[in-house]
Amino acid sequence: MDSGGPIRAVGDRAVLVELPGLPEVLSLQAQLDAEPSEGQLDVVAAARTVLITAGSPRQAARIARRIRSLDFSVQPRAEEAHVDIEVVYDGADLAEVARHAGLSESGVIQAHTSQDWTAAFGGFAPGFAYLTGGDRRLEVPRRASPRTSVPAGSVALAGGYSAIYPRESPGGWQLIGRTDAVLWDLDRGVPALIRPGHRVRFTAVRESVSTSARPGAAPGGPATQAARRRRGAPGEISVPAPGPGAFIVETGLSSVLEDLGRPGYAALGVAGSGALDRGSCRQANRLVGNPPGAAVVESLFGGLVLEARSELVLAVTGAPAPLAVTSPGGTRWNVDSCAPFLLRTGETLAVGAPAGGLRTYTAVRGGWEAAPVLGSRSTDVLSGLGPGPLARGGFLRAGTAPVSAVGNPELPSAVSRPAVLRIVPGPRADWFADGEPARLCTARWTVTPQSNRVGLRLDGPALRRVESGELPSEGVVRGALQVPPSGLPVLFLADHPVTGGYPVIGVVISDDLDRAAQLPPGAEVRFEASPGHSPFGTG
Repeated sequence: MDSGGPIRAVGDRAVLVELPGLPEVLSLQAQLDAEPSEGQLDVVAAARTVLITAGSPRQAARIARRIRSLDFSVQPRAEEAHVDIEVVYDGADLAEVARHAGLSESGVIQAHTSQDWTAAFGGFAPGFAYLTGGDRRLEVPRRASPRTSVPAGSVALAGGYSAIYPRESPGGWQLIGRTDAVLWDLDRGVPALIRPGHRVRFTAVRESVSTSARPGAAPGGPATQAARRRRGAPGEISVPAPGPGAFIVETGLSSVLEDLGRPGYAALGVAGSGALDRGSCRQANRLVGNPPGAAVVESLFGGLVLEARSELVLAVTGAPAPLAVTSPGGTRWNVDSCAPFLLRTGETLAVGAPAGGLRTYTAVRGGWEAAPVLGSRSTDVLSGLGPGPLARGGFLRAGTAPVSAVGNPELPSAVSRPAVLRIVPGPRADWFADGEPARLCTARWTVTPQSNRVGLRLDGPALRRVESGELPSEGVVRGALQVPPSGLPVLFLADHPVTGGYPVIGVVISDDLDRAAQLPPGAEVRFEASPGHSPFGTG
């Protein structure tokens, strides 16, 4: 079957399976979870699709062949826990939802609270659950323009679903209320309060809000204040006792710890995250003799200044940037990027602004230490997982893990101008008017200043859709070009949401994503269709 059938290519390493409805979706998800295929990394269930990500195009093609032989009438055993959520119904979109539903605002509240909802699947963000089975009058569309920030605890509606935003994040759902229920807490045995199969009942309250569990409910209740400020809170940094490592004198615009990410948790709403330019991360670690996945510092536009507390072997890769070392006596000299060098006790390293490109990667022999979260030391800016951004006055501890010999100096990666990124068309190219997928590739796009680790926001000619309806939320991958109603694509990067409700016109192939990570605001981008990189070849 080619990529235009019920199994569609999603870039070069994933496939999207279209199914008749939720029972078949849950059946496929359960079978793949019970017996994973070779190379299977993530399985993301949605309303009528399942997204499967693999380690290579060949493995993705083999998974597609296996799926064709499965029986989707086999149903998984449902989990019958119950969760009660108290809600203050004062959401910014409550009046709009009432107008759309033909109800009063009190009528919307009564409809939302009158019956149990069922958690069908997760996605979008850690702890975010798509709840189904509510009053059909509450089927409302998403906002035409997503909010850049939705407060944590917001209770929302979109399509036939209800959900609660676990933390502050962008979002396009209609907000009807708020709760202080803690949807995701790594201090719980199972971090997600609401999981697939759970029954959820909303209760209207006036001011104070809380959550409680009925018999058979999921473990855990409201988190304590200490739990809310636990590891990984945005902006929070834990300063260990000084040891081998470096003091943080300056962080520049933004500096975060990253490794090769945390694949395998997308079903919980956790993106892979990790270094945006993985090639530069691996190169920096190779130069200092580390394993490829050791933690490095990813800095935006340079500006990182470190003062060594002990002798350190460092290397800086990524966007070529001037590197200056200053001794305690004030003597200053330059060192080369993409080469290992020694930073002695008391000396400082200053990473200057790159002349071209955007991000630099600073590795230390032994790796930078931090408490792993779900197996990774990466900072995920969307979900808030992992260590917080580096802060001036903090301390970076160098690890002592076994390492190999330092590497020879290497050349930096070249960045072409304008950047040309190869894409596999689809999986939703058919949602666009004739000629629009081709126009995506003939137009020149500009990276806007609103871009970040979640994605590159692009400016250019608005792409016209032929499908005017709502796309039920489905899994998306790093590299996806999602097109909201504005018609301006967003190129998802490492910290992207796990699911999305806007059509994806194409997906940048894995080999070109490092190049995308180095595109600064104002950079020009072109796309080139490359269907031969699909798991199905040219179809």
